[in-house]
Amino acid sequence: MKRRDFLSALGASVGVLTLPNAFAQTAPGTNAAYKKLLILIELKGANDGLNTLVPYADPAYASLRPSVQIKRDQVLQLSDRFGLHPSLAPLMPMWQSGEMAALMGLGYPQPNLSHFRSIEIWDTASKSNEYLNEGWLARAFAQVAPPKSFLADGVAVGGGNLGPLTNGSRALSIASTEAFLRNARLADPHGRAYNKALQHILRLEGDARFAGNQLKPKTDWKTDFPNHSLGQQVKTAMQVVSASSGVAAVHIGLGSFDTHGGQLGTHQALLTQLAESITTIKRASEELGRWNDTLALTYCEFGRRAKENASGGTDHGTANVQFAFGGAVKGGLKGEYQSLTALTGDGNFIHTADFRSVYATVLNDWWGLPKDTTQSILGGTYPSLGFV
Repeated sequence: MKRRDFLSALGASVGVLTLPNAFAQTAPGTNAAYKKLLILIELKGANDGLNTLVPYADPAYASLRPSVQIKRDQVLQLSDRFGLHPSLAPLMPMWQSGEMAALMGLGYPQPNLSHFRSIEIWDTASKSNEYLNEGWLARAFAQVAPPKSFLADGVAVGGGNLGPLTNGSRALSIASTEAFLRNARLADPHGRAYNKALQHILRLEGDARFAGNQLKPKTDWKTDFPNHSLGQQVKTAMQVVSASSGVAAVHIGLGSFDTHGGQLGTHQALLTQLAESITTIKRASEELGRWNDTLALTYCEFGRRAKENASGGTDHGTANVQFAFGGAVKGGLKGEYQSLTALTGDGNFIHTADFRSVYATVLNDWWGLPKDTTQSILGGTYPSLGFV
């Protein structure tokens, strides 16, 4: 195979490959706590938190959403104030066993309602008027590196978007383990060149071969993986986790949650996929004996507008709820739900917790990074939300 054909084939299965070769330098010091896994689930297009964690006892909810609401008798009650969307029924055992936490009222000052810019803010942990080139995980791994023996610091599955791993020195994006391995085997690790452009190509081939040699996917799963987009991403992610020498973080995504019209049916279908996929993560992690050191987190760029629109949907909003799952999660309702009556002039919620507190909790409480390191990564001090 010609090298240009190899690169083309590799690009089809590997969206981004920024792994250094096996002898590259890593950041000063490594952290053994990275054996604890983080799985980030991006709810692309912005999930409607108000219809996900439903404030069914608040009369303002029904007033804001006369048609786009979850009826009180359909809600899966978590407390005397809040309940889950009925499509999330598969998650109830995790809630009851304390392995699921709802992180309420998340947002940031001066919110941006552009999909592109707001997800960039969440991925980089920047301020609304600040532009950063690296994802927050990329900065974390640059300051305290996972072990060099790991397959990669982080792996993004599907789509080629690295999200919070963007511009990390050891970040890998793959569509599927099978396609990646097939093309990695074609790499020639023995090539030599004096031209810088060709040197880069040879280095890319060597990195692909190095990663491919470590990745031997588990094929005898007892866990059944759902045959939809997110379910298959979970399968690839868990193959990476099971087969490699290690990985600190995995990124997967589901969408689109941009429900400007006809929201009820679309939202129901997407939340069904989400619930099935999260329960599959639990089963697969238990099969690997890793549920207690796996933390799965949802995130998205913003929430939806408090009041429904005239098209049976909801427009771009601000404060939102996200969820944490895992055997070591301290379950329950965390933080303060945003007020449904004290809204901004354009009808949006006012956040009660900065989203970077989620990241601070991961860095400090999950991975055990020093607080001054976390402050440097996030550009400020943010309190823990206490979910791990």
